[in-house]
Amino acid sequence: MRRPFRVLGIPVLVAVLVGLVVASVLFGTRPVPLDEVWASFADGISEIWAALLDLRMPAISKDTDVDGIVWDLRVPRTLLGLFAGLAVGAAGALTQGHTRNPIADPGILGVNAGAACAVVAGIYLVGITSPVAFMFFGLLGAIIAATVVFGLSALSGSSPLTLVLAGTGLTAMLTAITSSIVLVDTNSLDQWRFWSVGSTAGRGIDVFWASLPFIGVGLVFALASGFFLNVLSLGDDMTKALGSRVVLIRALGILTITLLIGAATAACGPIVFLGLVVPHIARAFVGADYRWIIPYSALLGGILLVGCDILGRVVARPGEVQVGVMLALVGAPFLIFMVRRQKLATV
Repeated sequence: MRRPFRVLGIPVLVAVLVGLVVASVLFGTRPVPLDEVWASFADGISEIWAALLDLRMPAISKDTDVDGIVWDLRVPRTLLGLFAGLAVGAAGALTQGHTRNPIADPGILGVNAGAACAVVAGIYLVGITSPVAFMFFGLLGAIIAATVVFGLSALSGSSPLTLVLAGTGLTAMLTAITSSIVLVDTNSLDQWRFWSVGSTAGRGIDVFWASLPFIGVGLVFALASGFFLNVLSLGDDMTKALGSRVVLIRALGILTITLLIGAATAACGPIVFLGLVVPHIARAFVGADYRWIIPYSALLGGILLVGCDILGRVVARPGEVQVGVMLALVGAPFLIFMVRRQKLATV
């Protein structure tokens, strides 16, 4: 795709994402008249805008049940789904770029397994129950796992192959520890199985604010790393010949992936299948240039996650299908279709 079309695609995707964000606020598991939802949402936005103009903290008036539904339930999960989708999409592109593996997802580096093991250990040893505590333990576990994987890989030259092997080995070990805990403790199993399916439901605005700094910094690093991923795609020897530091680039890449996928996983549970699918969709539009693949993957990740969250609420009323399940139901057939059409690009 030529550059003007690539540039035009960004505002198109942003417009689609904004439309889905609005739809996520309007539609939910509980049928509420759209005019009432829209009135509550518009009034709240007006209050926030007025508070910002007066340089004071925004405070939303919640005078009706509809206000509570909109601002306590739908708005927090929409914001969390939006930023988690951006994070997982960008992390998926970075993972495939650094490992030069078209079937890699962020979980291959052990980040998900580290987050899951830390959450289960927190439930079993400390008795954590709140989403914010899950967020803290999950992020801590993701950081520790990524540090161990990169350290083991660096001992062998920090090549893409050693990254994958170290991540796979650590994932197996952490998964075994997690399984051992949930098999002997019923309470850990009950809480872990809901978290592990991947969901934006039941998370308050405090979880969003806790994850936002990590995702924000990670997205900035991700968008700045496209040029260096293009250089790495030439091979480590050529990268060194061009004067770039392979170990430093890869270390910053692992740090960025950890910030993005660690915060998203800690907040919403493991939804890394999204990180496998969206980079391939992005390549179908923009080619092999990571300066475009990363922003396209981030926006497509936000679109898919928010869209599947809406779909999961609508198809199973008055219950809902968790977004991790809906992503697999929607994304797996698409990925199989791309494989059969031989549209999966090498990286």
